[in-house]
Amino acid sequence: MITSSSNTNIKNIIALQKKGKTRKEQDVFIVEGIKMILEAPVGRLIQLYVAEGYFAQQEHWADLEKICNYHKIKYEIVADKVFQEITDTQTPQGILAVVRQFHYQLEDLFLKEQPAHLIILEGLQDPGNLGTILRAGEGAGITGIVMSKGTVDIYNAKVIRSTMGSIYRVPFFYTDCLKDVIEKIQKRCTIYAAHLQGECCYEKEDYTKDTAFLIGNEANGLSKEVASYANRLVKIPMLGEVESLNAAIAASILMYEVSRQRR
Repeated sequence: MITSSSNTNIKNIIALQKKGKTRKEQDVFIVEGIKMILEAPVGRLIQLYVAEGYFAQQEHWADLEKICNYHKIKYEIVADKVFQEITDTQTPQGILAVVRQFHYQLEDLFLKEQPAHLIILEGLQDPGNLGTILRAGEGAGITGIVMSKGTVDIYNAKVIRSTMGSIYRVPFFYTDCLKDVIEKIQKRCTIYAAHLQGECCYEKEDYTKDTAFLIGNEANGLSKEVASYANRLVKIPMLGEVESLNAAIAASILMYEVSRQRR
């Protein structure tokens, strides 16, 4: 059992929780909670850590055996006080894993059996927004997410929690040059931008063919340059004195309209 926070593995987990650079260098990320760990694709789990108090409850043993057999790994028991130091939550669930990162190419976001349904994010900063877009996106049947270099790290612990497992199933692609990638997408998709200067209501458009949506930064929206690539600017009508919606909510409304039309 690991009883000291000076343990090399414990120090490394703390670094992985806090630093995107460390996660990138090691090509891994951290997931917490039994649901996220049970849903991990085979072979993705590298290390498994269990809090002493969690292990003391026999009802968890069957899940532990299942995880270890599935991923061909063993678990380490960690003293509760030390486990508290490696978790990113105030009320830890008692189980944590190191997982291999995913790598996709732009082409992976286009499925042959259905029209493309893409979300393109420019400079999204809030981890909860990104995680929610992944989760809602899976529910709405998106084929992938494209993100600018300035978008929050998808392997940030808060993003991972917000995805509720969708991180494992929704393809995503980061780019250093969003403009170049949008130009490639534009050859295959009709691109729409959620914009305050939208020409028409989002419900009036036809999303049954290859479709992509541009979603901008929470504070500043889309840059003029990126918005200029949209084939159409659409608006989400609102009552009262509300001027705009949260980025994740706006994206969800648009994604589910695509889903509705395609059903």
